[in-house]
Amino acid sequence: MNPKLNLLQPYPFEKLRGLLNAANPAQTGLKLIDLSIGEPKHAAPACVKLAITNHLEGLSVYPSTKGDETLRIAISNWVGRRYGIPALNAHTQVLPALGSREALFAFAQTVLDAKQKGYVVCPNPFYQIYEGATLLGGAQPYYVNADPNRNFLSDWSSVPDDIWRQTQLLFVCSPGNPAGSVMGLEDWSTLFSLADRFGFVIASDECYSEIYLDENHPPMGGLAAAHALGRTDFKGLVCFSSLSKRSNLPGLRSGFVAGDANLIEKFLLYRTYHGSAMSPVVSHASLAAWQDEDHVIENRKQYRAKFDAVLPILQPHLEVERPDASFYLWAKTPISDPDFVFQLLNTQAVRVLPGSYVGREINGVNPGTNRIRIALVAPLADCVEAAQRMVVFLEKLYVHSPVTRP
Repeated sequence: MNPKLNLLQPYPFEKLRGLLNAANPAQTGLKLIDLSIGEPKHAAPACVKLAITNHLEGLSVYPSTKGDETLRIAISNWVGRRYGIPALNAHTQVLPALGSREALFAFAQTVLDAKQKGYVVCPNPFYQIYEGATLLGGAQPYYVNADPNRNFLSDWSSVPDDIWRQTQLLFVCSPGNPAGSVMGLEDWSTLFSLADRFGFVIASDECYSEIYLDENHPPMGGLAAAHALGRTDFKGLVCFSSLSKRSNLPGLRSGFVAGDANLIEKFLLYRTYHGSAMSPVVSHASLAAWQDEDHVIENRKQYRAKFDAVLPILQPHLEVERPDASFYLWAKTPISDPDFVFQLLNTQAVRVLPGSYVGREINGVNPGTNRIRIALVAPLADCVEAAQRMVVFLEKLYVHSPVTRP
């Protein structure tokens, strides 16, 4: 067996199951409300369902590794519309993928040279695929803690030059998971300068890019930042997007990678053997999704309604702020986050995720400690009820425990 498998840590939700194994939410008599996993619960778009039923003949056709040309063109055009840049070259700068998770992992295997035993730099907290892809690719992760004073963005300039010299790949996530923070042009300029100086590749995870709270200010993406800074060839940059969050299609497993044509060419070669080609049925469904914005606008409207309803309930009792984007709340807890999560489920039948489970302790600090991630994916009424139950739990906690109110 591959000995690198022994380096992998339990996935956050596996740890959560272990933590909550002894909890008994049924004793409360309340309906379980699960806000722990970022799985969209809004309805899938009707246009996607129709596209699937109208193209079932695609089940009888082997898919192309490079992906359907019509879909690549549609993605290229969508990127141009979304970010206000010229459409990408659909033949050299875009590849459909089976969701961003699959693509992020496979791209790391394409980039990493295990013989160098170098570093992969990533934010902390982080999406655990970054770590797993790094370890299985023969590299070592280097974590950059989220800074509350920077709206939970990482300070990339804090990474020592000696680490950058040995870095092969940098993972960034904007809007971020779990805090929903968005990188600005200055942040991107810093990263591009570092990449030019030290020669590493940037993998930009942008799966939450279409879940933003201000309809007039969509988050900047890596491709837009590169174009604004004159990097029109997107040298050293590949961005990853997905329909899972944007279009409420986590089961479709569809997304794309886009950017540096030289990196895309190598990634296509890897995928020829990796075997992650998109079914023609999924291609048609994806085409319908990328060509329709009405359902995405409605999606954002529903998430905004949840934030507008939940935050006024929680903020008098819990330290939590409205994020720039995503559907998460990154709240500070008055007791340890695992204890908070266990007691909340056991007494109020509300499940959330301990923040420390999505981070690592670096230099004695886990930036997820004493925080919880609340995914506002349930229906509005359930999110409101969950917030109200949290207040009941917190009020009892403040009365019976020596903890301070926010």
